[in-house]
Amino acid sequence: MPTSLREELAGNQFSGQVGSQLLSETDRVRVWSIRLKPGERIGFHRHVLDYFWTVTTAGRTRSRMADGSIIEKEYRPGDIEHYVYGSGEFKIHDLENLGDTEIVFTTVEFLDSANEPLPLHVSCVGDARLGARRDDHERY
Repeated sequence: MPTSLREELAGNQFSGQVGSQLLSETDRVRVWSIRLKPGERIGFHRHVLDYFWTVTTAGRTRSRMADGSIIEKEYRPGDIEHYVYGSGEFKIHDLENLGDTEIVFTTVEFLDSANEPLPLHVSCVGDARLGARRDDHERY
């Protein structure tokens, strides 16, 4: 792994920003959008909550894992994967678009998982206010 990516990984060990934009957050779920143009990537982040994603466009990605392994994957619109994490379990990775068209995912995290949700950066929380229920606005 190049030095710049190792440094990013070290700095994002506890980043809970699992998407490009937080669309909505309630007391039960966080709903994220990931939109990556060709060559774009979302940086390293940590999954600790049970979640699923679905992809709405075809594409190909590369994901670098914290252990140094690399996974390349092809997607078709409507593909879905579910993940469950026990207490203390997690996954850290990034995601890069290797295709020649934009790839779009929606990720839904379940806040009542075995692990506590990670805190979010103010920059991504602000976006969630637009999609949150009216009574959730007081939390921000």
